Parts: sequence; structure tokens; C-alpha cells
Amino acid sequence: MEEDLSCPVCCEIFNNPVVLLCSHSVCKVCLQQFWETKGSRECPVCRRKSSLETPPTNLALKNLCETFLQERSQRSSSAPETVCSLHSEKLKLFCLDDQQLVCLVCQTSRKHTNHRLCPIDEKVTDCKEELKTALKSLQEKLKIFKDCKLNWSQTAEHIKNQARHTERQIKEAFEKLHQFLRDEEAARITALREEEEQKSQMMKEKIEKLSKDIASLSDTIRAIEEEMRAEDVSFLQVRII
Repeated sequence: MEEDLSCPVCCEIFNNPVVLLCSHSVCKVCLQQFWETKGSRECPVCRRKSSLETPPTNLALKNLCETFLQERSQRSSSAPETVCSLHSEKLKLFCLDDQQLVCLVCQTSRKHTNHRLCPIDEKVTDCKEELKTALKSLQEKLKIFKDCKLNWSQTAEHIKNQARHTERQIKEAFEKLHQFLRDEEAARITALREEEEQKSQMMKEKIEKLSKDIASLSDTIRAIEEEMRAEDVSFLQVRII
């Protein structure tokens, strides 16, 4: 993107670009300087002669460049510092002893004398390798945790299913026990009633027999009492007979 928006003369982002008849665009100042140096109006790119003394501004390209510069400025303001705060040079080295970014001037300063220095890209590579190793370890640990969670979830589900199955078995067993007790209760009550009926019948027969004996004995007593109330002569006559 930056190359497409760069002036072919100054190689910087277009500043107030103008467009020639050949369709090439150049910074207005760069074009004027080129024409003054060259002594003729021609395109710096294709050398085609230009009949226009004041080429029109390429508004679309100008707006695009201004937008690009504005976005790059915003990114630069939000990005971390890339130049040395002491020497305003680009940070290209990393001090292993002080664990900080340094520029080429810092390398020769007394502060970093006999310090171990390496290019930034090498340090970045080493850090990324360390992170890759750490990441791999974390990913393996994460997989172990997920497998463990799955195993525990399956175990918890198995416990629930086993509890439900055992509950059904307990209910079935107690239902059978309750049914057995109900059957046993009914059988014993039936046996008790049969025994009651048998004994009641037996007592009824004994009472009836005893009632007959009482009636017979009562008749005998009444007869003797009547006999005793008779006159002496009649009494003796009855006894003799």
C-alpha cells in the first residue's frame, strides 16, 4: 500500500499529487523541481512531453494519501516506541544483561560495555520458541484437563444412572416384600378365621349337648321334687313299684 502511494521522484507518500496526460502522478513540488532541473516539461517516469504547464491535482490520490497518513499516524501513536529514547536511533539490538532494547549507539556506550548483545530478530525468535514451548505445554495441560473433565462428567453420569438403577431394584425388592407380607397377612387372617370357625362350632356343639344334659337333669330334679311332695303312703307305693 505504501509503495503504491509513493511518489516516483522523492519516494515518499504523495504530497499534493498532480496527474500528467500520461496518467502518471507526481508530487507537485517534485514535478516543478524536476522540470526546472531538466529544462523541459516531461514525465519523470515515462519521459513523455507534457503540454500542460500546470497539471491538475489528482484529488482521489490526494485524499487516499491523506487518509493513509492519518491512519499511519494513529497507529504510530498507539504503537510502542521504536526509537531509542537516549539517541533517537532505531532500536535494533537487545541487551541480554540488562534485558532491554538498545540502538547501535547504545552498543558502544559505557553503559553496555562488555554486555551480551544480539539482533532483535534473534531475540524475538528465541522468545517465540520459548512461548511455543510454553504454549505446547499449556495446550497439553488443557487437553489433560478437558479429558479429565470429560472422564469426571461420564463418571458423574454413571453414578446417577447407577443410583437410579439401584433405586428401581430397591423399590422392586420392597414391593415384592410388601406383596409377600400382604399375602402372608391374608393367609394368616384366613387361617385364624377358619380356626375361629372350627373352635366356635366345637363350642356350639358342646353347649348344645350341655344344654340337653341340663334339661334332662332339670326334668329329673323336678320329678324327684314332685315325688317328695307326695303323701307318705303314695310315696312309698311309688317307691315300691
